[in-house]
Amino acid sequence: MNRPDQRLANELRPISFESHIAPYANGSVLTRFGDTQVICGVTIEEKIPRWMKQQNIKEGWLSAEYTMLPYSTLERKKRNQIKPDSRSLEIQRLIGRSLRAGIDFKKLGERTIWVDCDVLQADGGTRTAAITGSYVALALAMENLKKERKIESNPIKKQIAAISAGIYQGKPILDLNYKEDKNAEVDINLVMTSDLEFVEIQGTGEEDTFTKEEFESLLELGREGILSLCKAQKTAIAQAIQ
Repeated sequence: MNRPDQRLANELRPISFESHIAPYANGSVLTRFGDTQVICGVTIEEKIPRWMKQQNIKEGWLSAEYTMLPYSTLERKKRNQIKPDSRSLEIQRLIGRSLRAGIDFKKLGERTIWVDCDVLQADGGTRTAAITGSYVALALAMENLKKERKIESNPIKKQIAAISAGIYQGKPILDLNYKEDKNAEVDINLVMTSDLEFVEIQGTGEEDTFTKEEFESLLELGREGILSLCKAQKTAIAQAIQ
């Protein structure tokens, strides 16, 4: 089995987080998973959604939006002018669920966190890059709220990251790029905490069924990847708040 970019089966693509990419956001990063690039921006609104007010819920909320820019793929992708397509809608809901799992909304207070993920370049794994990068942007936004003395303690209770794994040419591999994802027999996405607790698992046999043993091998690869990503997140956050 030869991967298109000659990586080892358990090797991540080069990962980086360029902080403060959007000056007007409360927290932002340009996330790179190899050739996949996603801008993740976090904005804080000093209000909560109407449905929460109607139910007298006195805590915060988080919503996410995701889009692929027209020039992010080889063939121009039509811009979503009215509403997101079904894939984008599914991904932004995944991003929202993932990040909400890591937040104590009572500590946040009556505020709404908006997470915007814009794909600049797509080469596989845009949803995992968006979730992983959004956590970094979220952490920076919470640090800014603390500096502004708008919150007493950090509402983040869990560190969140996401990674893909799959069966490619009969072998389990980590962090699929586009060529691998397109030709994989099995493809899963894992969202986990730094304690290796599961937030969400998405998986499918693209061309075939898969066994319990194959699934467990993908989970083990995913755990390795999550630990590496969490370490990279911590380093990026520490450097950004110096």
